[in-house]
Amino acid sequence: MTKYKTEKRKARVGERILITDAEYAMESYKNGDVFIVNSVDINGVKVDTEPIIWHHEYEVIVGEHTPAPSLYEMSYDELIALGKDVMKTLRTLSYKNGYDQGRFDAEIEALHGTYEKSDQQKRDEIVAKAKEDVETLKMRNRLSKAFNIGIRVNAENGSVEATAKVPNSRIASYGIAKCAPNDCFNEHIGKAIALRRALGLEVPAAYLNVPQPTEGGVGDVVEYTTYLGRKRKFTVERVENGRAYKGTGGITST
Repeated sequence: MTKYKTEKRKARVGERILITDAEYAMESYKNGDVFIVNSVDINGVKVDTEPIIWHHEYEVIVGEHTPAPSLYEMSYDELIALGKDVMKTLRTLSYKNGYDQGRFDAEIEALHGTYEKSDQQKRDEIVAKAKEDVETLKMRNRLSKAFNIGIRVNAENGSVEATAKVPNSRIASYGIAKCAPNDCFNEHIGKAIALRRALGLEVPAAYLNVPQPTEGGVGDVVEYTTYLGRKRKFTVERVENGRAYKGTGGITST
């Protein structure tokens, strides 16, 4: 509801008045009504819809403001719009200090360009950039306190879900990355894609078109066959001499 700042004095032509003491209204106007003054005489003022409003019945409006509604007074659509505005503002605050987002994105895209490196080398560099990207985004949000970041990896179905939640509120956005059936899932690339989507950032094409591996790389989910002939999967934690390792054990990633 709009609130008015008023003065108790006689109005002038063109000014707005607020009815505060509707004594002779005869139910044609009431307290809280607002009118524009057309003419003034010794007894009162005239407006478009009324013959006369006595001077003691009104106050002259000299200012106004509309307080923001509480969350409990807002509609669902208004809450959604507010949430988007808050997220946009916090994203700006989160990245404006010390993190050149454009430069980083350009570096990632450059890795996807044409140069004399193997597909495996290109993939390894993009994975390393994705890992750095995620850590940088998380660090910036910790410093700015813009969002609480959550990331959940499901290596079995090749998906990652990221959440960016405004602290002490229910406002949050989500990002999901899902590996194509014929692609090799890498958790670091999945985290970077999902987190960028949750934060409303553009996902570099290099993340979406990363070359397929020719050997197991860190973060890749590889499948192998046990000596009993059963299929098993694990996420690669390190690679040495063509062998992919998880924990203290090693399995050839072919």
